Amino acid sequence: MDRSAQLTARPTERDIAYDPPPAADALHFRAANVLEGNWTGASTVPSRGLYPHQWSWDSAFIAIGLRHLSPLRAQTELETLLDAQWGDGRIPHIVFNPSVPLDAYFPSPDFWRSSTAGRAAGAPRTVQTSGIVQPPVHALAAWLVHRADPGLSRARGFLTRVYPRLAAWHRYLLHRRDLGGGGLASVVHPWEQGMDNSPCWDAPLSRITPAPARSFRRADLDHGAAEDRPTDLDYGRYVRLATEYRDRGYADGGGDFAVEDPAFNALLIASEHALARIARELGAPGTARHARAERLTAALIERLWDPAEGMFFCRDTRGGGPDGELIPERSVSGLLPLLLPALPRDITAALVRTAHGPHFGLGDTTRLAPSYDLLGEAFDPHRYWRGPAWFNTSWLLERGLRTHGERARADALRAAVLHLAGTSDFAEYVDPYSGEACGATGFSWTAALALDLLHDEHARDTDGVTELAVKELKGGDRG
Repeated sequence: MDRSAQLTARPTERDIAYDPPPAADALHFRAANVLEGNWTGASTVPSRGLYPHQWSWDSAFIAIGLRHLSPLRAQTELETLLDAQWGDGRIPHIVFNPSVPLDAYFPSPDFWRSSTAGRAAGAPRTVQTSGIVQPPVHALAAWLVHRADPGLSRARGFLTRVYPRLAAWHRYLLHRRDLGGGGLASVVHPWEQGMDNSPCWDAPLSRITPAPARSFRRADLDHGAAEDRPTDLDYGRYVRLATEYRDRGYADGGGDFAVEDPAFNALLIASEHALARIARELGAPGTARHARAERLTAALIERLWDPAEGMFFCRDTRGGGPDGELIPERSVSGLLPLLLPALPRDITAALVRTAHGPHFGLGDTTRLAPSYDLLGEAFDPHRYWRGPAWFNTSWLLERGLRTHGERARADALRAAVLHLAGTSDFAEYVDPYSGEACGATGFSWTAALALDLLHDEHARDTDGVTELAVKELKGGDRG
């Protein structure tokens, strides 16, 4: 395809450039084949069987990997997702494919009723979506995708088109979702945080009366072992929360579940830094966004950091006193603020110690960080987010370690991710001790993030976001 045609065409499988380093041939081709098999023509499904639609944070991670195969397809991945953005700025966590049967996934479009129940919030009329959100990785992904081929990005106006949408997404989170009043974004459903059945949610979910089991049918059990998935009781509570949110017209602030999560907010901060870089690329100053990211980092530390435990914790804004209360459960979410470039040195040192200590065992008893405390009463090495290790959180931890100069530890984690991605057949998640595959195999973000780690790990020491953000915070924006 010639250059002018490439600028406007939708990508196809032939757009992928297969030029891996010789030593990485096998893993590269296998990962590329996973992404090709899960490509629908405009976006990538996480898994053909278990997750047959487009998921929000999945697509962000997928685009980060796709940039090494086809920058055009990576841009299209994000553009397709943003085409389903709501008028109030939210990016829905699922964009439904109308060709997929309704009973292939629950909750299906007829449950969410986005075009009717979400009308006041500006839900799109021409595409069906869910009404909740997922972690805001998107601006970071957009910046990394741009850097993969700046010429193509500029010629297509990629950043010019996505920047206002990403800015609206951040405004929604910073204004509509500051439900605790402390400057951080809250999630109103466990699915929004992405770590669906984490023990962090047990206490706030205990206030929720579950929907009757006969009122819904779980399609996930058709594709995954019951012992690897959330329990029926948990699922009943998820359904109840989603139903009540839908019946309020997807208005924020009125529900019984509102939690400030460290990973969700850390990703928002990282994406604020990325938006600052995008603004500068488009000829506008990025100082205000870097300053906002600094304020959010201060709020994150003030509200969620526990110096005695050496990690961040979720805050239940509906529990305890008027300011809510910290949830004393150690989740990998509490380690992920390590991603942030301007985190104080004593906090980064404590996070590194905690990640490699007895509660997570990284590099000692476990090769990838478990999703939950190895010593916790609720730990289960196979049940979804209650113990298994996930590849997206490992990618974020690797990036955080590298950002703060922990190159040897980052290199070890990178090697472990690549090894286990290959030996598990790109599993959705793995047993943190044995590396045994759990959930779906051929999982898109596992393949995508393996590709990203495979390609020039040293370039990720800054990748145009972290080091420059710190310099600009200290010296002012020169752009």
